[in-house]
Amino acid sequence: MCSDEYHWVCGVDEAGRGPLAGPVFAACVILDPASPIEGLADSKTLTEGKRNSLTLAIKAHSIAWAIGSASVGEIDRLNILQASLLAMKRAIGKLQVTPARVLVDGNHSPRLKFPVTTIVRGDSLVPEISAASILAKTARDAEMRALHRRFPPYGFDQHKGYSTEQHLAALKIHGVSVVHRRSFAPVRELMANEKDPKS
Repeated sequence: MCSDEYHWVCGVDEAGRGPLAGPVFAACVILDPASPIEGLADSKTLTEGKRNSLTLAIKAHSIAWAIGSASVGEIDRLNILQASLLAMKRAIGKLQVTPARVLVDGNHSPRLKFPVTTIVRGDSLVPEISAASILAKTARDAEMRALHRRFPPYGFDQHKGYSTEQHLAALKIHGVSVVHRRSFAPVRELMANEKDPKS
């Protein structure tokens, strides 16, 4: 490792707190100052194509990166905030290098052995967090496309589990699947009318 290792900053962000289905993902990234990546921004402001191309660049040119997730069962058991923090902690735990500081998007952070700073709107202000937001988003989108292949009637490849009219209509027709978050109000209300959720 080079002498710069003691100055490495790790950005962390999550994706998928709001949807009604699927895991929540988090990513962490340590950028390489010698290999700047143009176009980093909050993943929500980027097109899918731009996110995908930036994901390749981040993985190729960063000093280190990692992705973690928390399952639907963990979301329902812990609540979505705690599950998001768990996903972040898992991502950071996979890093192959030790950061000097961790910068987390928002105003909550997991308990870590490193110095941590939370930054509201960090995904649009801090390049490391922007990079993390992009990796988390593309990883979660890939997972939702995989879930679509298992559960095609719900249209997960289109809405990625968010509470769209299409998704809510599919829920009413097909019922609640095993990948829906039962602790979320729209799903919980539908389950009250279901005896046996579909598997």
